[in-house]
Amino acid sequence: MQKEDNAPGGSDKTFAAVCGLYCEACSLFIATTEDPARLAAMARRFEVSEEAVKCYGCRSSKRGPYCQTCKMFSCAAGRGIDFCVECAEYPCDDLKQFQSERPHRIDLWDSLEQIRAVSYERWLTDIREDYTCPQCRTVNSAYDAKCRKCGSEPSCNYVARHKQAIEPYLKSRS
Repeated sequence: MQKEDNAPGGSDKTFAAVCGLYCEACSLFIATTEDPARLAAMARRFEVSEEAVKCYGCRSSKRGPYCQTCKMFSCAAGRGIDFCVECAEYPCDDLKQFQSERPHRIDLWDSLEQIRAVSYERWLTDIREDYTCPQCRTVNSAYDAKCRKCGSEPSCNYVARHKQAIEPYLKSRS
């Protein structure tokens, strides 16, 4: 498996998580690379230092608290595969449970199937567009109802599609 620390916007696998998530649209990644206030708030929420909460993507050498212990990452590394969809046991129970736990994982199956069908490079281009604000071209997370730069609502196509699942989840965490 490739592990690199590349700048945002690249087409390498650093931003393509083994499970099919898009790392550049992760709140931790955004906090780490662009938003010190968000990073501080997330560190408080996780009850760790800002350094400990930083994450540069699934395949980077610096991953956030949850990603450091990710079952899918460890499993894929042990099997010598790049993505869960390449596994003979896909979709396994761990991946099914992971997918069902949070709204930012709703499209996981579609992402993995697209990676299999057209390559992670093509998927990365398409998924980046899905999380990009149509007004100012800022990449937003699934939990940014409004664009974090220009305030446009919804912040991106992903949020527009899944607003009904995202809003109750955010309310349950407040």
